[in-house]
Amino acid sequence: MLRSQRLSVVLTLEERKEKAALEKMAEAQQHHEAQRQQIENLERYQQEYREQIRSSQKGVVSVARLQGWQAFIAQLDQVIVQQQKLLTQAEERLQACREEWQRAWERRRGMEKYIETCRQHEQREQDVRDQKQMDEAAGRILARRR
Repeated sequence: MLRSQRLSVVLTLEERKEKAALEKMAEAQQHHEAQRQQIENLERYQQEYREQIRSSQKGVVSVARLQGWQAFIAQLDQVIVQQQKLLTQAEERLQACREEWQRAWERRRGMEKYIETCRQHEQREQDVRDQKQMDEAAGRILARRR
């Protein structure tokens, strides 16, 4: 069996690893997007809540109610900060997955190039053998004619 044929097994393994890394990266991308959307939703909710507070403050508002609103806004701020930390973690995981996929892609590409180099080398060797056989056959024919 030719070397290039034997290496096809290795290439198949590298392709599987690359596919797995790509799937992992896609999962990380979805998780990252979900975290980003969650922050957007929280910020939008916080903004809407603040607007409701402003519109309801046109009249007289008790101190207790105002303090309750402020406490709720402060809680939303804390939740947003926590969500931003989760987003940062998701970004770091996505970057790590992207780097892992990049390495897997490079390994697969490298194996493809190596196999192609092996095939070219094998083809050159086969061409040399074919040429040698043709030269020998031509020599035998020429020897018979003499």
